[in-house]
Amino acid sequence: MNEVKLYLTPLLQRRHTLCQWQRSLHALSVNTFGLCALTQVVFPFYFFRLRIWTASKICGTLNMLQPLRILFRPKWMVSRSSASYVSRMRHLNKIKEEDEACRAALQSGNIFLYHKLAPLLRRTDSGIYQLPALQTKDVEEILEKLGEDKEMVKESILINCTEQNEAQFSFDVGAIEQAAVEELCRGTFVDLRKAFFLLRGSEAPLVARGQALLRWHQTNGFCSSTGQPTQRNQSGSQRVCHSSGITYYPKMSPVVIVLVSDGKRCLLGRQSTFPRGMYSALAGFCDIGETMEEALRREIAEEVGLEVESIQYSGSQHWPFPQSSFMVACHATVNPDKTHVSVDKVELEDARWFSLEEVQEALAIKAPPRNNKGEPTVFWVPPSYAIANRLIQEWANQQHLKS
Repeated sequence: MNEVKLYLTPLLQRRHTLCQWQRSLHALSVNTFGLCALTQVVFPFYFFRLRIWTASKICGTLNMLQPLRILFRPKWMVSRSSASYVSRMRHLNKIKEEDEACRAALQSGNIFLYHKLAPLLRRTDSGIYQLPALQTKDVEEILEKLGEDKEMVKESILINCTEQNEAQFSFDVGAIEQAAVEELCRGTFVDLRKAFFLLRGSEAPLVARGQALLRWHQTNGFCSSTGQPTQRNQSGSQRVCHSSGITYYPKMSPVVIVLVSDGKRCLLGRQSTFPRGMYSALAGFCDIGETMEEALRREIAEEVGLEVESIQYSGSQHWPFPQSSFMVACHATVNPDKTHVSVDKVELEDARWFSLEEVQEALAIKAPPRNNKGEPTVFWVPPSYAIANRLIQEWANQQHLKS
């Protein structure tokens, strides 16, 4: 570590070199082979003497250097970014909590349409699918053309706001004929699971949140204490029972999702409801009173009969299925001498070990394969937006580094 600091010190005094370093650091965190390229191209003089004997030392070096990405970011970049985010979050909270502010924001905001929870997508001339953002006045015109009350648009649910502080809403037109809406909007309502394969990364979480909030309102119209109808606020961030005084907020169920490895292979499973050929990381709901680690170990023991030795946290994600889940993603390892899989057929249809080569081929598939009956089944994994895909990709990258 001292040797690394010795060679870095003179470099960090030069601003233009810092900019190069900052831009290069992201690539380094993804693929340590980038360190070799950086050593030879960006810092040929200072780094040619840097000794790194093993891949583990490379990873250790990267972990040490990662904070430099933020530590040496120009102050004006930090302050401007922070001010923009704080301003946006305070604006979002204002229109979420204040009905009048939300009504005003709706008039100038964007609306994403759904039909029975299926989002409206639009295919461009280049074949790319997009999530069309409609102006409130456009939605009102569509409702009037279809003989509906334009005041229905006030039922829109607040999702988020853009960096320009434009409010974003979701609105379900499931009571109207689907084909008529599609024709006027020049789009198609697509099942959300399929939409994840078609949308860009920035649009997928937006449409997922919109669907989750719409579903929550559809299934929480009555108070669990009194049985009386609940009333939503303008933004849709809560529902209130005036009889009991209880306020209800949208909730997510905690779920652990884990990619198990024996050091050379990863374990993937599938449920009977999965599309043909699709395997994913194992997942299960947390029980009351459990920690994340306890839930993870229990689920792996129950579903595949393996005992987890170590756990590494990866990240988290909101997942709209089945009723809004909070996915906590981890990597786990098992003893390479104890890898016999005993599948609980109640939980899973199948689970088995996959090699790096098999996983890489599956990751290369960007759309669900046809997998017609009578033909060999093509193995594939969830779309890139799903955190299961990220776990699988991370494992593949780690295995690639080892080799």
